[in-house]
Amino acid sequence: MFGAFERMVAARYLRARRREGFISIIAWFSLLGIALGVATLIIVMSVMNGFRAELMGRILGLNGHIGVYAATDGMDNFDGVANKIRAIPGVSFVSPIIEGQVMVTSAAGGASGAMVRGVRPTDLVAERHPDSAKAPPPPESAVLNGILTGDPKNFQGADSVIIGNRLAEKLGVVVGDNVTIISPKGNVTAFGTVPRMRAYKVVATFNVGMYEYDSSFVFMPLDAAQVYFSLPNRVTDLQVMVADPDKATYIADIINYTTNGTLRTHDWQQANASFFNAIQVERNVMFLILTLIILVAAFNIISSLIMLVKDKSRDIAILRTMGATRGMIMRIFFLSGASVGVIGTAGGVALGLAFSMNIETIRQGVQALVGRDLFAAEIYFLSKLPAKVESGEVLTVVAMSLVLSFAATIYPSWRAARLDPVEALRYE
Repeated sequence: MFGAFERMVAARYLRARRREGFISIIAWFSLLGIALGVATLIIVMSVMNGFRAELMGRILGLNGHIGVYAATDGMDNFDGVANKIRAIPGVSFVSPIIEGQVMVTSAAGGASGAMVRGVRPTDLVAERHPDSAKAPPPPESAVLNGILTGDPKNFQGADSVIIGNRLAEKLGVVVGDNVTIISPKGNVTAFGTVPRMRAYKVVATFNVGMYEYDSSFVFMPLDAAQVYFSLPNRVTDLQVMVADPDKATYIADIINYTTNGTLRTHDWQQANASFFNAIQVERNVMFLILTLIILVAAFNIISSLIMLVKDKSRDIAILRTMGATRGMIMRIFFLSGASVGVIGTAGGVALGLAFSMNIETIRQGVQALVGRDLFAAEIYFLSKLPAKVESGEVLTVVAMSLVLSFAATIYPSWRAARLDPVEALRYE
């Protein structure tokens, strides 16, 4: 398609001499603009994908895909209901739990609001259903995998708890210390309502990587939680994990049918729809805005090529008189502009991928350099900056950049090919 002659002349025009230095500078800026635009798009899209994946993993890591709740205060015969749900195809794990808001205090003077979750110790180390080998792990396994200090084997009895490491820091406690849990629902006595309080021993601390959970969750054995919250032989809900999270709504409908509509279900898509939709909208808007960087660089290619055509009008005329066709002239300038786009795109992809794959290391280096926390877990919920590169998106960015770059060369190349050699030589 492109002969050796076109490639040789195009390469010569890209290596501008002193008299054409300004044109060369514009071409270099065009190349840098495309490289930075492509790199920025890849980095931003990777970070947005990383945020979505991490948040989904963290949110679903401590919560089931489907919550099953009783219409009244607490669910009795929950084991029978759980067995019915386990028999539904696609269900990988069912865990009865008790949840309640409390205040946690310590002897060191720390105090904080928290969420107590009562689970069976066996569920904390539960294996997945044998028919769902590829299914997500049960919610409590995120806690087990995130144990920092202590031994989860001690999570048993009536006075043991596992708490998040950030909550432990706020309370000023370590493994082996006691914390006092105070429930807003007090015990009614002859002297009035007395706050329900009890001391528990911290047997382990965990870090699942999401600030909201690490700073507010307390895990308690289910039997102890039933006693503390006065729910004998009852639980507040069942947490259901399914093999395919995208089918959670469908399985929730089956659960409603299986239980004759006596229980209420709430799947993760209903609970977090607005949150993930907001992330998707923000991601699309960022893509459109950052595409403008590449578009501006493409316009720079147009301007540099137009100036190059005007500067080389005498050369074009001489080439035409020596037998060069209009197609050859057009291919020469197309190659000149396209080379800028291809080199800029390749450099941008390399820079973007390198930055995305080492973004957490770069963040820590910049943070150490400026001496400030650039990614506060209290604000961004996650303890590290995530990035997830998707090959399909990278290919989309590359294709868009190349199309814009090639399109930018068409008009200047056509203008060069249409140049009248007689007129060009006359005015020279």
